[in-house]
Amino acid sequence: MKSEKTGIVDVGGGFGGIYTAGVLDYCIDYNIHFDLGIGVSAGSGNLITYIAGQRGRSYQFYTEYMSREEYVSINNLRSKKSFIDLDYIYSTLSNSDGENPLDYPAAVANPMEFIVVATEAETGKAKYFDKSDLHQDDYSILKASCSIPFVCHPYVIGDKLYYDGSLADSIPIEKAFLLGCDRVVLLLTLPENTVMTSDQDKKLAALIRKEYPLIAEKLDHQAEEYNKGVILAQKLAACGMLLIIAPDDTCGINTLSRDTNALHQLYQKGYQDGVKITSFLKESNC
Repeated sequence: MKSEKTGIVDVGGGFGGIYTAGVLDYCIDYNIHFDLGIGVSAGSGNLITYIAGQRGRSYQFYTEYMSREEYVSINNLRSKKSFIDLDYIYSTLSNSDGENPLDYPAAVANPMEFIVVATEAETGKAKYFDKSDLHQDDYSILKASCSIPFVCHPYVIGDKLYYDGSLADSIPIEKAFLLGCDRVVLLLTLPENTVMTSDQDKKLAALIRKEYPLIAEKLDHQAEEYNKGVILAQKLAACGMLLIIAPDDTCGINTLSRDTNALHQLYQKGYQDGVKITSFLKESNC
């Protein structure tokens, strides 16, 4: 009898991703494994740390390092034309000689499939990188997936430019099922019934429309696509194929929040909500 394939999808959400970092730390503590993980934006960084088995590592990035000027600052915007320095996060800190290196050998040894979603800047199409695109001290695909338009420059991989994965596939649960999953755990960073609006996205779109018209178009409709994704997830959850894990409250955290106490509270919410996965996997005999 064929065993069921279980996937987990982390959609990211700026510093709100500390919530899903808490969920994934629960999974490490209670030895919960998945066959496939798909990460979008900050969700890709959370998942690779989970795959490497580095409990608490993501928490440090959200609470300790994010207060550093090298990480997020107006000075970065002035000197590097990027408010968030993704090279500082995923190279300076994460390389083998960095302050908090990713355990790349452990991540590679883990048999779990890993997909990272990015968006091609020129076409607006989704690009699905996999673990073979990761190399020791070269975590470019994570940077590409996290490159928020205007806040960051598009990230270069090979001869192509990439922006944040949420633009092309904000809730990639259909991709998870296409890759053979029978059951999927979806990690959101906003309350499940949140209806996204496009006001802020449209402002960002106006700033980049001349240079990247198709990315601007994606920004115009990003909220609408996110809302559609949640509706689909709820339908799949109703028939037992999917579990939605989402905070009941964001503790006042938004995309670029720096309130350490609120971040800790949101992390704790995620850790506590991780128990829902245990019940879901038992019910579905995974």
